[in-house]
Amino acid sequence: MTGIDLTGLDVRPAQVWGGVRLVPLVRAEPVAGLRLGREVYEGWGEASVAVGDGTAYTSYIPHGFVADWTGTGEERAAYGTRLGGEGAPPGMAVRRPQRMAKRRRGERRLRFLPLHLALEGYLALHFGGPSVVWDDWSREALRRGLSPRAEAAYAGWSVPGLAEALRIFELHPGQCGLLLYVADSLAASFVVPHPEDYRLLHPTLVEDLYGELVHQYAHYGAPVPEFTARIRDGAGGIRTLADLRAAAREQERAWAVAHDGLMARDLLETPYAFERVYRMGSFDLYRFLPPFLRGGREQHIGELITDHKGRTAYLKSFRLSENQIRKGHLLRRLADEDWHLGRTAEALGTSYEEVVRRIRAAGLGSLLDAHVVAQRIRENQEG
Repeated sequence: MTGIDLTGLDVRPAQVWGGVRLVPLVRAEPVAGLRLGREVYEGWGEASVAVGDGTAYTSYIPHGFVADWTGTGEERAAYGTRLGGEGAPPGMAVRRPQRMAKRRRGERRLRFLPLHLALEGYLALHFGGPSVVWDDWSREALRRGLSPRAEAAYAGWSVPGLAEALRIFELHPGQCGLLLYVADSLAASFVVPHPEDYRLLHPTLVEDLYGELVHQYAHYGAPVPEFTARIRDGAGGIRTLADLRAAAREQERAWAVAHDGLMARDLLETPYAFERVYRMGSFDLYRFLPPFLRGGREQHIGELITDHKGRTAYLKSFRLSENQIRKGHLLRRLADEDWHLGRTAEALGTSYEEVVRRIRAAGLGSLLDAHVVAQRIRENQEG
């Protein structure tokens, strides 16, 4: 599996609020055998999750999901860490869930943290650092790997227009998902197995994480045009209500084809690297990373639950910024060349000095041995 398969999901005409466009995704039939359930978490939303190798992932976690594959359909989906009081008390201890995805003891249910599962995969990208003792890297980098990494994200309620758009959004019969655009740039996707799950979880979109680029587009982008359809009575083609209904459906189909071929192309056509996190009966939970290719195309990270045929039962994605794509691209190239800066420069078609500059711009400059790097730059300049 290298791509996202949305077989069984159909697009409906978008609804627009200012610069926010919400595109409904509907299923003719719900996915059998899987539901997402709901539970409320008490206490503070700060959490630190141990991910192995002595490292931990720390974040504000607004809600979690529980996947239930018992087939009873009694569970709903997990949502709602609540912040209490006014301001965090000093020295507040953090909660420590054991894993990003954890099976409930004695039950056929799995608790996982939406989007955080994907973000952990991005932050852990080549976290071990240099595997070869090259002089360019400091002893700290060789001993401990990359320093703790942090990425900025914005809660949905801080994205201008999003909360109001979600509040007035009209749900469609059979709706199991949504594609969310800001300034007509895809910001996020969300798919669940059953319409009842989506109806329950739709409000959680305002608590989700959104990337820096999405936040900027919402602030500075202009309002987007609404979906419109014009049916012309050419050559007396519209005579009855049935004719009008058929013409309207044809307009909807034309819009859906245009949407799938243009607006959501980068999400659906990108070849991803999938990592299976958990197997749940005939369903598999994955997180995925893009190829980190330069060139201006949208790139997303996310998580996915597929059935035995590879069709999407659950999907949640996060749009990376250009800076995050560049950082992932640089880390991939460094790892491909065993973290040798000279060979990495050759592979990138640039100079040693430029590779050093990119490493520093990515926030990894402290891992370099400044004395050795300065000496090599002088040697290159003299040569």
